[in-house]
Amino acid sequence: MKKVSALFLAAIIGVLGWVTIAGAQVNAGISITDDGIKSFYLAIGQTYNVPEREVYAVRERRIPDEELPVVFFIARRARVEPKTVIEFRLGNHSWFEVSRHFGLGADAFYIECREVPKGPHGKAFGYYRNRPRSEWKDIRLGDDDIVNLVNVRFVMDRYHYPAEEVFRMRESNRNYVTVHREAEKGRNKDGEKKKVVVAEPGKEKKQGHKRHGD
Repeated sequence: MKKVSALFLAAIIGVLGWVTIAGAQVNAGISITDDGIKSFYLAIGQTYNVPEREVYAVRERRIPDEELPVVFFIARRARVEPKTVIEFRLGNHSWFEVSRHFGLGADAFYIECREVPKGPHGKAFGYYRNRPRSEWKDIRLGDDDIVNLVNVRFVMDRYHYPAEEVFRMRESNRNYVTVHREAEKGRNKDGEKKKVVVAEPGKEKKQGHKRHGD
């Protein structure tokens, strides 16, 4: 009788654990089994030249999906391991503090945008436009600013979308996983071959390739 009760209790705990995990996935805004999120992770891996399993490993550290590109962007620019970036971030530091810790200023996040986005998504552009370029590295960006700028650059680089168009997609209250999926479908529908930019920081000019925001 005790053995049956113990098995029943273990089953209940297992179910509750599954519900907790499922709930966390729902709170993240999208199911882990959804094709859109799988495509998002694959694109991050290819764009930042890391194995897809490493993207999943970062996600398992409770880094939100929209912040995954930020981890790999900072790691690549600072020439450090993603896990090093995560450890500092999880020490209750803002993305601004993380970037400064690894030697990156706000100038590293700047992207070219002819039309300033409306609402909070365009706030960071005011900082850049109100200060000379020589002072951009000292601009203090908020977490939302950095997440927006990195994700827009991610979609721009991967699918050659103009920044203005990416921001317009974002303004409709869609998260960047959905924006990425829409950009991917748009390029595939047009029959254009997907392009992946995997340039090492500091080598863009030597290669004769002008990147957005450099």
